[in-house]
Amino acid sequence: MANSLNRTILLWGLTILITLGSVVYQRLTGPTHPVRGSVEIGGETVKYRLLRSYDTTDDAVMKFNALSPAITGEMRYRRFKSYDQWSTVPLVRDGANLIASVPKQPAAGKVMYQISLFDNEGTRHDLTAEPVIIRFKNPVPPGALWPHILFMFTAMLLSTRAGLEALTNGPNTFRIALWTSVLLFLGGLIFGPIVQKFSFGEFWTGWPKGHDLTDNKIAVAMIAWIIALWRGRKHPQSRVWYIIASAVTLLIFLIPHSVLGSELDYTKGNMQ
Repeated sequence: MANSLNRTILLWGLTILITLGSVVYQRLTGPTHPVRGSVEIGGETVKYRLLRSYDTTDDAVMKFNALSPAITGEMRYRRFKSYDQWSTVPLVRDGANLIASVPKQPAAGKVMYQISLFDNEGTRHDLTAEPVIIRFKNPVPPGALWPHILFMFTAMLLSTRAGLEALTNGPNTFRIALWTSVLLFLGGLIFGPIVQKFSFGEFWTGWPKGHDLTDNKIAVAMIAWIIALWRGRKHPQSRVWYIIASAVTLLIFLIPHSVLGSELDYTKGNMQ
């Protein structure tokens, strides 16, 4: 009894550690995660947080705390995938802050922007070597977003747990795999498209309709678990398919969220 309890605690501990690690990695490496850093100007350290995702309801406003009034700045920008020329606007000072505003776009519209600060001698300090790309999305109601997040996180957790259960010849492999599949289906193929529809106006932008890796990786994971359940039911002693499905799920969810996601092509029309 004690050995069984210790085994359960150990496997769940490993499961939580692996899952949380993959979630953090995916978020920090994703194309919607803000670009953070700092720059030294005239003896003052100015920290910055450059947005790469924002709602369509407002301009994307960013503030940079720069106490010295001698520090100024500008932002150059243009719509991504457009024939636009670069526009340059000065940053607006509001007390101790310099403020940049990226003009709001329709859902899936992207803007390239680069912010530079200047010291009292006019020396330019670019915050990034290359322009940052921000994508705009429509707001998603909490009733659609939170079930999607909850189901997907739990599916990732159980996927890892099923793989470890199979590796250690545990008795609950099929049951955990079944719950993994159910939650993956609900989170990825039911609430996922609903969130996508609210955000960008399309239920599905993966294969064969498009190239959205978020949609495609959900489909691949779902297929992997369907095969694992099928083979596991036919051959209860064979656990290799559960291990493969768990490994596939872990690997594809290490792919950053929103890679190759929905985007407007302004060269195909005058979309304001």
